[in-house]
Amino acid sequence: MKKADPGWLLIISVTICLTAAGPAGSGLKSKSLMENQKLAKQESLDKYLSGLISKGEPGLAAAVLKNGQPAMIYTAGVVDVKSLQPITARSNFRLASVTKQFTATAIMLLARDGHLRYDQSLRDYFPDFPPYGQAMTIRQLLTHTSGLPEYEGLVPEADPAKEIEDQQITDRQVLELLKQLKAGDFPPGEEWRYSNSGYVLLGLIIEKASGQSFDEFLHDRIFAPLGMETTVLYERNKNTVQSRAYGHTRVSGRWQIKDQSLASATRGDGRIYSSVEDLIKWDQAWRDESLLTNDEKKLALTPVKVRGKGPVDPDGRPAAYGFGWFLNPWEGHPRAWHYGETTGFRTTIQRFYEDGLTVIILANRDDLNPSSLALRLARSFLSSKSR
Repeated sequence: MKKADPGWLLIISVTICLTAAGPAGSGLKSKSLMENQKLAKQESLDKYLSGLISKGEPGLAAAVLKNGQPAMIYTAGVVDVKSLQPITARSNFRLASVTKQFTATAIMLLARDGHLRYDQSLRDYFPDFPPYGQAMTIRQLLTHTSGLPEYEGLVPEADPAKEIEDQQITDRQVLELLKQLKAGDFPPGEEWRYSNSGYVLLGLIIEKASGQSFDEFLHDRIFAPLGMETTVLYERNKNTVQSRAYGHTRVSGRWQIKDQSLASATRGDGRIYSSVEDLIKWDQAWRDESLLTNDEKKLALTPVKVRGKGPVDPDGRPAAYGFGWFLNPWEGHPRAWHYGETTGFRTTIQRFYEDGLTVIILANRDDLNPSSLALRLARSFLSSKSR
């Protein structure tokens, strides 16, 4: 087989129909109108995303969904700079903190089943946890109001002579590190502070409450029912990531594969790999009641309130937070959103639920700001609503 030209760059805009076909006999005029609409949308994505990725570079996959219309997908770049395989709608990226909305949903399903309660404390699942954390509740873990210290600041530095994946901290090691502390960052429920530690513990709680491994529970209760066929909670030596996109960073002007750190093996805070094709199905589940009822979704999308310092976004600006979602509006448009940032990856989902608009961007390089790109796209589609 002829080797692919390393200078080749894939930029594709395609549409995927998520709704049933229209009635028979709709006629050539209707079909032509539909094609013109698709072309206009395609041009809109190209306008904002083309030109970002140079030849042979790691890139991105993006999707825009609006009012149940066919999804618009844009892909550019390669899954890794060694194979130069093009990114497609089925390429699976590490979601980083976008994982948290799946962890939160798993907790919500267990609460529905009666296997746990939001007001249960850590002592119900970890009886030997130190006094400072025994009163912390599942609800506070979900909303980042528990006061649990951030575990990443407790992890010893990596030994450069060893493979990073052989030194990665596990969920249970995070639990043991937290048990060694004498106090939290603040009394439970008093303030808001983003906590990966809380979501790591939620993953362990899911296993205790369900009687299944975390990855099996996510597969059986979320991924498989929604048809998210290749989405996986990745665990080294246990499962694999199909069509995997590898993270990249630029070193001395050259792109290098680098997508693992000491904290890359913890699960509930950021270990899911997924594609824009599968995340379209995830978005649909938040549009209907295929997974959660409307009342349950309202619970997840209700901003937490605290007496002290409240939620802030990644730039330190005032925000709002529910169960695994930031909830502060943008330019007057209500939204549920999250970002993901980890070694070699940057990701975001921006859901403008009252406008019927969702923008998803996954990047396997660390020099892009998908949230900023997504909001540029959102402005285009939101403003076109009135035209």
